[in-house]
Amino acid sequence: MTPTHVHEPRAAGMHGGTRLQKVEVGERSLASYFNVVPIHILEALDREAERLRGARILHLNATPYGGGVSELLRSGVPLLADLGLDVDWHVITGDEPFFRVTKSIHNGLQGDPNSISAADRDAYLSTSARNAELLGDDYDFVVVHDPQPAAILPLHGKGNAKWVWRCHIETSVPNPDTWEFLRGFLSDYDAAVFTLREFVPPDLPIAKIAVIPPAIDPLSPKNLPLARITATQVLDWIGVRLDSPLVTQVSRFDPWKDPLGVIAAYRLAREEVPGLQLALVGSMALDDPEGWDLYRQIQQEAAGDDRIKLFTNLTGVGNIEVNAFQRLSSVVLQKSLREGFGLVVSESLWKGTPVVAGRAGGIPLQLADGTGGVLVDSTEATAAAMVELLGDPALADDLGRRGRARVHEHFLLPRLLLNELMLLNELSGQAAPHVLTDPVCGLVLDPDAHVPTLEFEGVRHAFCSDECRRRFLMRDLPVQTGGGGATADTIVDNS
Repeated sequence: MTPTHVHEPRAAGMHGGTRLQKVEVGERSLASYFNVVPIHILEALDREAERLRGARILHLNATPYGGGVSELLRSGVPLLADLGLDVDWHVITGDEPFFRVTKSIHNGLQGDPNSISAADRDAYLSTSARNAELLGDDYDFVVVHDPQPAAILPLHGKGNAKWVWRCHIETSVPNPDTWEFLRGFLSDYDAAVFTLREFVPPDLPIAKIAVIPPAIDPLSPKNLPLARITATQVLDWIGVRLDSPLVTQVSRFDPWKDPLGVIAAYRLAREEVPGLQLALVGSMALDDPEGWDLYRQIQQEAAGDDRIKLFTNLTGVGNIEVNAFQRLSSVVLQKSLREGFGLVVSESLWKGTPVVAGRAGGIPLQLADGTGGVLVDSTEATAAAMVELLGDPALADDLGRRGRARVHEHFLLPRLLLNELMLLNELSGQAAPHVLTDPVCGLVLDPDAHVPTLEFEGVRHAFCSDECRRRFLMRDLPVQTGGGGATADTIVDNS
C-alpha cells in the first residue's frame, strides 16, 4: 500500500463513518517550534510527512484526558494535521466495570500477580465488540494505544489499513495469564511499538517491532515558559507558600508510582530539613477507577500533617499549576516502582529542576550518564538524595541545567512524531530515510553532534549516551564458545 494518493474529502460530521467519539483538538503550527526544537529534527520531520501526505491516520485510545497518552495526542494530532496529514483521534466507550478490567490488565502487564476472572474477560470482550461495531473503515493506518482498545482489530477486521499497537506500559515481565489473554488479540497487527527494547514481552506475535521513546510538548501550557513571579502567584493562589523548601511528585495516583513511599521518604528527609513541604499532584483519569481508592489511602496517610498537600486535576489544579510546581520545587520526585516511561521527569528537567526518581522504565534513559538527577532504589535512598540536593544548590542547578539540555536534544515532541512517521512510511513500503538513530533506544541523533560511537562488523553506530553504548556492547558481544561471532577485536570504539 502506498498512501500518498489523494482521497476525496469526507462529508462533514461523518468522521470516516465511525460513531466513536472524536476528540476535537486545536490548531498547531510546526513553525512555532523553530528556535525551540533542534533544526535537524524539524527538517527530517517535514521530509517524512511529505512522503505520507494524503494518508488517513486514526489514533485510538481510551480517554481524552488524564495521563500521558492523551496529552501526547492532544499536542501531536494537530501538528500532524499542520504537516498535511489527515489525522483523527477517537476514544472508545466503556463503563466502570470495563475500565476496572482494563486497569487489571494494565497492572497484570506490569507484573501484578492477580489474574483476571472469566467474568472480567467477558466484560472486556463484550465492550470491545461494541466498540468494534462503531469503528469506521476508511483509514490507511490505525494506531491503537495500550490494552484498552487492543481487541478491536480481530473483532472488527483489518480492512485495507495497516494496524499498529502502541504499548506505553512496562511489559518486560508480565503476569503470564494476563499476557496470554491479551496476546490472543495481537497477531494481526502489522507492527508494535514499545518505549524501550526491554519492554517487549515474551512470545510477542507481531513480527515488526519499533522502539520509540515518548516526548513532551515544550509549547503546551504545562511546559511553556512561566515567569517566576507568575508561578509563585499561581501556587500562592492554591495555598502553597514558598517560605520553606518544596518537593513535589506529579503523577497518577497509582500504586506503581508509590505515593505512600514518597510520603515515607519525605518524612525521613524532613528529619534533616525542618519545614520541608511535600506536594502530591495527581491526575485522575476517566479510565482509572482504582486511582480513587488509592487517593483515599493517601488522604489517610497524610492526615494530620499540614505540610503534605494533595491536589488533583478535578479540584482545580491543571496544566498551569503543574507547570508552576515543577518550576518552583527544589526537587521533583518520581518514585516509580514500575514505569512505562515517566515523562514528568522530562517535564521537570525542561524547567531546569533536578529529579530524584526510581530506577524504572524509561527514567534511566532520561537521566542517562548522570544528567538531570539521581536514580534511587529505595525509600531511604530517596530521602538521602533529597537531603543532598536540598543542601547543595550548586549541584542541583548543574543537574537541572544538564538535564534540560538532554531533553532539548532528545525528548521534545517533534522528535517523537518523526520516529512515528518513519515507521508508517516503512509499513507502506517506502525506502528508509537518511536519519541517524540510536540502535538501542531508538532516539534520533544529530549527525553533526559529537556523540558516543563504535564500529561493529564494519558498521558505525552512534548513541545518545555512554550508557546506551555500554548496553549495545553488553548485548552484542557474545560469550566465546569457540565458534564464530563478534569478539572484542571486531569492535572499534570511536568515542
